[in-house]
Amino acid sequence: MQKFTLELLFRIIGIGSASGLFYSNNSLYLISDNSHMLYHYNIDDKALATTPLVTKDYAGALENVPKKDKADYEAVAAKGDDLYLFGSGSTENRNLIGHINYKTKEVYPHIDATDLYLVMQQFGNIAPEDFNIEAAVNDGDVWYLFNRGNGPKGQNGVFTLTGTIDDTAFQIVYNKIKLPKIKGSQSGFTDAVKVGDKLYFIAAAEGGASTYADGEVAGTIIGRLNPEKMKVEFTEILSLKNKFEGITLFKEEGKSLEFLLCEDTDNDDKESDIYKVTIKK
Repeated sequence: MQKFTLELLFRIIGIGSASGLFYSNNSLYLISDNSHMLYHYNIDDKALATTPLVTKDYAGALENVPKKDKADYEAVAAKGDDLYLFGSGSTENRNLIGHINYKTKEVYPHIDATDLYLVMQQFGNIAPEDFNIEAAVNDGDVWYLFNRGNGPKGQNGVFTLTGTIDDTAFQIVYNKIKLPKIKGSQSGFTDAVKVGDKLYFIAAAEGGASTYADGEVAGTIIGRLNPEKMKVEFTEILSLKNKFEGITLFKEEGKSLEFLLCEDTDNDDKESDIYKVTIKK
């Protein structure tokens, strides 16, 4: 059994429905699944700033975007100074990948992942109603995209993509991953981060079987995956009441790892709780 400690670290006012986060130099960069913003929270100053991910002529809402219209950014991956924000692909209008330099705040044109996502569905034999990208990790020319198994068939899996993201030109390998149930509900990947040669992930469970509709939260697990063998090495229940959707490395000291987590409460409240979990390597 993996021992860990989980604690509420602080609360950020001004962002709701947090779905992913990235930590660097005492700053947190967050995304929200119902927003067209990148949020930058300075931990020392306790100050929140925002950068729109769309052009100035965009006429729609930038925050609290209606469910049917949202880009549904569910995964964020860092490559150098750039962040890539992946739409979930769970509906036709959720196939965009945002691209921003988090240091300069330069925003680049969105990448259309429609064809890529269709190829991934065909390659993984995943029906549209079971396709839901909720985690992304970059490792040089290799990208790991995690499908959350919250659709009718509960298909959790990892796509290993080797190639160039801006051209969406990849060699693809897909591996099905079996995850445990929580209180009778199937858990599904919600985020991941690579530390050393391992992938650490979180997976949440909800009642119901839909990549679109939210269900009653059953809890969240944390686990570790060997990316070479694509085998789960351990899982532990983090919470039976929280739906954590983002994980990022905070500190690595000796034999301990500290991660920050963000929670999606599936409401329009503009506040997000940030938790810290400490586990042994």
